[in-house]
Amino acid sequence: MSNQAVLTAALTGPIATKADNPHLPTSPQEIADAARGAYEAGAAVVHVHLRDGEGRPTADLQIARRTIALIEESCPALIQLSTGVGLQVPYEERLRLVDARPRMATLNVCTMSFGSGEFRNPPEGVRRLAHRMRELDVAPELELYDAGHVEVVRALIAEGLIETPITCSLVLGVQGGMAATAENLVDLVRRLPEGSIWQVIGIGRGNLPLTAMGLAMGGNARTGMEDTLMLRRGVPATSNAELVARLAELSRAIEREPATVDEAQELLGLAGAGV
Repeated sequence: MSNQAVLTAALTGPIATKADNPHLPTSPQEIADAARGAYEAGAAVVHVHLRDGEGRPTADLQIARRTIALIEESCPALIQLSTGVGLQVPYEERLRLVDARPRMATLNVCTMSFGSGEFRNPPEGVRRLAHRMRELDVAPELELYDAGHVEVVRALIAEGLIETPITCSLVLGVQGGMAATAENLVDLVRRLPEGSIWQVIGIGRGNLPLTAMGLAMGGNARTGMEDTLMLRRGVPATSNAELVARLAELSRAIEREPATVDEAQELLGLAGAGV
């Protein structure tokens, strides 16, 4: 187990709105400001969803480039751009987002039910996206919502579309994926290819307990206003920084110091990689 833990801040997400929490960042400048606050609180990575002028999820490449540039001006955190975008955004638009050349981007490997909607990730499209990310030297971060997703990852490895060791997120608590339980987390970790670099994403009420378990098991962890809008029951979060500070305190309490950006690059296998 590493003495350092890579902490990621998921700043916005595709679902919540300012009506749910007025502190949710949606404009490029708000997202950049939130990235700086999260970095200062201990996050080495910022996970970025994009919103249009009406606050809706978008895969607009100009908005992506502007948001990335503003984040880079505001802080040195590693940028991980979401290609998940939103359930209503066509896959072909989502695929083109990697042309913004972030350091990392998500690669969702399976179509699945997602709450009351459908999260489309067609097999042929997933393979094209994986190939394009290799062409652009954008590091893939695999988001795994269920045990069967691990087998799809193994197939992508066998086809030479992604390299090992993989970097992945184990997402628990989405209706349609695995429930946010300790048993499911342990099972997913056991199924991963040897040497995998993983972090825990716990959705809603599962955010704090699942990330705590993941850190204790030697993994990395994510928090932020995509994953939970609440600091605790009945207390809305006022910023991403507040949620990251809580996670950083937890990590230090079990003697796992939050990784710096340089340390995170080493731990995630990004040192020396292209941008």
